[in-house]
Amino acid sequence: MARTTETTPDATVQPPPLRLSRVFHARRETVFKAWCSADHVKRWFSPESFTVSDAKVQPQVGGPFEVCMRSPAGEEHWIRGTFAEVAPQARLVIDMHVTDSAGKPLFRAHTEIDFADALGGTRLDVVQTYTLIDPSTAWMVTGAPEGWRTTLDKLEKEVMRLQGGTGTGERSVVHATFHLERSYDAPVARVWKALTDEAAKQAWFAGTPGRWELLERHMDVRVGGSERLRGRWEGGVVSTFDALYHDVIPNERLVYSYEMHLDDRKISVSLATMQLKTGRGKTTLMVTEQGAFLDGYDDAGSREHGTGQLLDALGASLKD
Repeated sequence: MARTTETTPDATVQPPPLRLSRVFHARRETVFKAWCSADHVKRWFSPESFTVSDAKVQPQVGGPFEVCMRSPAGEEHWIRGTFAEVAPQARLVIDMHVTDSAGKPLFRAHTEIDFADALGGTRLDVVQTYTLIDPSTAWMVTGAPEGWRTTLDKLEKEVMRLQGGTGTGERSVVHATFHLERSYDAPVARVWKALTDEAAKQAWFAGTPGRWELLERHMDVRVGGSERLRGRWEGGVVSTFDALYHDVIPNERLVYSYEMHLDDRKISVSLATMQLKTGRGKTTLMVTEQGAFLDGYDDAGSREHGTGQLLDALGASLKD
C-alpha cells in the first residue's frame, strides 16, 4: 500500500464544531446497540442516497470503527476510526479519519456521542470537531449538518427495526405487567384533575418539548369516552395513543384500555388501572398496566420506564 503524507492543518481555517440532537422513541440500550455492531451500522451510517458497503465495529477502547460509504456514482470514502471512550448506554467517543478512494487523508472528525433519558425515549447528542487535512474538502464539512440529519433519519428506522417496528414480518404476542407508585404533595382533587382534564393533562402527557410536534389531541373522560394523542417525533415517526375509558370513579379510580401505534403499525394493546389514595394532605397514585406487545415489537421495559417519566412529569406539573 502506498504511504500517504499528512500536511500540518492550519488552525485558522478549521470549521467550527457541529452540534446536533435527536430524540428516539426507544430505550437507551436500543439506541446504543445500533452503534455497536457492523451489521447495524451498515444499515444506517451514511447520508441519504449513500450506502455502506463494508464496516468493522468493535466497541471497546482502541477498537475499530471503520465504515466504507459508497456514493450513487460508485465512489467510495472510508471512515477509519477508533473508539476513544466507551461507556455502555451513556457515551461513545470516536476518532474518525476520512480518506478518498485512493486512501488520501481528507479530514479528521473527533466525534462525541452522548445517550440520555428523555421524556418519551432517548436523547442522542452528537458533537463533531473537524480538522481539515486537505482544505479543498471544506465543502464536505459544510454539508455535514444535512448529511447527519438524513443519517439520523436512517438511524431512526434502524432503531424501529430493532424494536420490531418495521420489516420483520414476525407475528407474535409478548405479555408484560408492571406496577408503579408515586406520592404527590397535593390534594387528591388536583391529582384527579391532572389525570382527567385535557388542559391539565397537556402539561405533562406529551413528548419532549422541541423534539415532538403535537398533531392531534382530544379527551373525554367518562365511561365509554375516548382519548387520543398523536404527535410527530423529531425523526419523523408519528406515535398515536388511542384510549377507551371503562371505569371512572372521581378522585378514586380510572380503568382504561389503549392501543399504541408507531406510524401505521400497531405495536401494543394495554389495560391500565389508576387508583388514588389520600392521607395527611398527600395523594398516592398507583398505576398497574398489563400489556400485549405485538408482532416482534421488543418493548424491553420501555413502557414501564416511559410511564415512570410521565408520572414524574405529572408531579412537576402539580407544583406550578
